[in-house]
Amino acid sequence: MRLYDAHNHLQDDRFGGRQAELLAACRQAGVVRMVVNGSCEADWPDVLALAQAHPEVLPSFGYHPWHLHECSPDGRRSLISFLDAVPSGVGEIGLDRWKPGLAYDGQEELFVAQLRLAAERNLPVSIHCLQAWGRLFDLLKAGPRPERGFLLHSYGGPQEMVKPLADLGAYFSLPGYFAHERKHRQRETFRHVPRERLLLETDAPDQLLPETENAEGGTRNGIGGATVLPLTDAGSGKRLNHPANLAAVYAFAGTLLGEPLESLAVRVEENFRRLFGG
Repeated sequence: MRLYDAHNHLQDDRFGGRQAELLAACRQAGVVRMVVNGSCEADWPDVLALAQAHPEVLPSFGYHPWHLHECSPDGRRSLISFLDAVPSGVGEIGLDRWKPGLAYDGQEELFVAQLRLAAERNLPVSIHCLQAWGRLFDLLKAGPRPERGFLLHSYGGPQEMVKPLADLGAYFSLPGYFAHERKHRQRETFRHVPRERLLLETDAPDQLLPETENAEGGTRNGIGGATVLPLTDAGSGKRLNHPANLAAVYAFAGTLLGEPLESLAVRVEENFRRLFGG
């Protein structure tokens, strides 16, 4: 099967420079394309370098709301220069009222400016949202939005907003993290996502699979029989989500949605190409 990761952060420093090794494992697992999301000006060069060295990497450049106050005075021009360098998307951008200590002031202005830039160029957008779904919907409805649509990564919003958001052009990506038992509400919501709007993601190195699926030494025959690869941050000793665990995310999604993996993979590939291109 050909697997597509709609959202990860392969450039993350926690991988300790092991990106080439991780990508080799991804290829072996069947991953043929992944969207690697920059979060601020500091990591955009690393995202660009990965895209230039590895054809399976589709780069995306944006200011994550957590990095709002790191924007330089020349930030817009810098963002445009990266978007001009290679075929790419805009993201990760968004709104966040959940993170403790994070000011909301200025988030909407930054989000709308980046959304407008994506709309002008008809580029795919990867959107983060926590506890701001109503306001996000209002801003998206007001537009402008890219004609090709936008991704709501790790969608955790209300089930009743799925159709209105899909009508605006939303795609919804399901992470393996929602396999945790406590994520019952999110799993039920994804059963109502239109199949033509479904994408899958790892969000590596974050959003670990359940502990039983991510044990040191690896778990064989884990979710849906998929192999889950262990990974540890050499600096902190904490467990990380391996990007090759995308295969386990597919297995989880197939089980959740009651769909054979082969047909699910074909559907996700079609959706990925429609939003992000080839």
